[in-house]
Amino acid sequence: MNIMITGATGLIGGAVARALKAQGHGILALARNEGAAEKARAQGFDIVAGDLADTALLHSVAQRADAVIHAASSHDQRAADLDRRATHALLDALRGTGKRLIYTSGCLVYGATGDKAATEETACNPLPMVAWRETLEREIRAEQDVHGVILRPGWVYGCGGGTAMMLLAEARNEGAARVIGTGDNRWSCVHTEDLARLYARALTHAPAGSVYNGVNGAPVSLMEIAQAASRAGGAQGRVTLWPIEEARQSLRGFADAIACDQVISGGKAQAELGWRPVMGTILQEFEAITSGNYRDA
Repeated sequence: MNIMITGATGLIGGAVARALKAQGHGILALARNEGAAEKARAQGFDIVAGDLADTALLHSVAQRADAVIHAASSHDQRAADLDRRATHALLDALRGTGKRLIYTSGCLVYGATGDKAATEETACNPLPMVAWRETLEREIRAEQDVHGVILRPGWVYGCGGGTAMMLLAEARNEGAARVIGTGDNRWSCVHTEDLARLYARALTHAPAGSVYNGVNGAPVSLMEIAQAASRAGGAQGRVTLWPIEEARQSLRGFADAIACDQVISGGKAQAELGWRPVMGTILQEFEAITSGNYRDA
């Protein structure tokens, strides 16, 4: 298949594009600038020069593609408007074709879960910075003649990227990893290469209108992650606390996302799609960096 991928040079989209390319698919990679185009071209992807704001381009390329994976994302208000327009353009292009559109949402649509693991049947209570995603999810699932699939990744790590790498950078540059809040909250995580395997399974096996969480393993406290990042950054496990009120002044809603306590189940994808994660945990990721055995994609 020729698969259009937005975000094909990002953490999620890049891993998905590489995995599907390795399976023999052609990749139509949306590249918003020459740097992104060079990166995509080096991996053998076909380049589509443009960005999410160019809805006419998105519509045209989606019509030519056999399937579309929308993996480009951001978390500010402008991104919300951009994502809505881009997704509507993709839906318009695919309407009546029965082609697959895989939309990248995220587990933050559940909000804080408490101790009971959220499943795909759990009601959404999204954090404000991702509230628009719940609406888009409903619109995609309601389309009768587009094969829409929703994937909700947890905190993504691996290949040298992900939010947790901010903690590593702080340890290296400041001598300690900085934790927002108390660090008692839990993250449900997934390695980007395992997540790419989930996208590949969803492309061929997921029913229309289905939703799957992309997380693997037990949740890990932010404090444990920060301590592991601190060791990997040469700061001997030192961690400082950043009061959430202060963090909001710099990070706005993203501070609440980082401090959100979530326990998420990824069992449905494993049971229904045969998804089999194989990569190490986020703590093992930092242990590999600490020991000098880290492998970057």
